Formats: sequence, structure tokens, C-alpha cells
Amino acid sequence: MADTTEPRWLDETQKETWRGLRAVMFRAFPEMERTLKAHNLLAIHYHILAVLSNAPEQTLRLTELADAANTSQSRLTHRLRVLVKRSEVAISEDPNDRRAKNATLTTAGRKRLEHLTPIHIEDVQRLIFDPLTPEQTKALADAMTTIADHLCQHPEFLNPS
Repeated sequence: MADTTEPRWLDETQKETWRGLRAVMFRAFPEMERTLKAHNLLAIHYHILAVLSNAPEQTLRLTELADAANTSQSRLTHRLRVLVKRSEVAISEDPNDRRAKNATLTTAGRKRLEHLTPIHIEDVQRLIFDPLTPEQTKALADAMTTIADHLCQHPEFLNPS
């Protein structure tokens, strides 16, 4: 039996918003990724370092970090290998639960983040915020925060630069 439910089509404002979001995803994000790659880092690695820098004691359980990075535990482990090899993140047993592991930002990771953050933020300013008025920025912040809260279990981990 065929589904006879009418799709919830986008209205004109939603279409315009979706076109803009696609441009950000397919134009701005790849450009930011290229900037980070020029410094031998992927955007996911930068995100992991930034999330850890904002965590209490710069440490998170791997399950929380995987959630913040929107990835599986196994994929996170794969991504962390690079950061651990570079001594930018340390993995240790959780002192409160020996079955769990924690990731901690190291001094080397903090230094790398301190070096790259101004470069990354300049990309964010240029690609995202420079074309906007303060009022548009506030409206975008309100909308994106609502969406992030809807999508994420731990939106507090998503506030890194």
C-alpha cells in the first residue's frame, strides 16, 4: 500500500534558509577544513581539541567526547590516535569507573589549539560573520542554539570556537 501522506514541503523562507545553510556546509566548511589541513590538522581533530579545552579539567569521558564529536566510539578512537601520537591528547582510566576511559588535553594540545584558534576564528569571521549585521548575527545565534539544543545531548560541549 502506497503512502498517501503529503510531504511537508518547505515554504519560501525555509527554502531560502536551507539554500543558505547548504552554502555554508558546502562552501564555508570545506574552506575552513583546508585552512586546518594546511596546519596538518583535520576539522574533527580541531573540534576534539576545542571541546576538551572547554571541559572541566580539560578532560571528558570518551563516551561524552564521542557524543560531542557526533561520532561512534570506534571512530573517535581512530581520530584520537593521531592526537595521542602527537601527545596532544592523553587517554587514561576514569578514576571513578575503571571500565571507562578519559581523554585529556595535554600541554602540547593546548599550545596547538592556542596557535590555531586565531587562524580558525579569522576564517569563521570572514566566511560567516563579516557579511552579517549585529541583528542578523543575534538572530542566527538564537536559531542555531535552538537547533543545536534539539540535536545534541550535550550542547555545552559544542561551544568551542
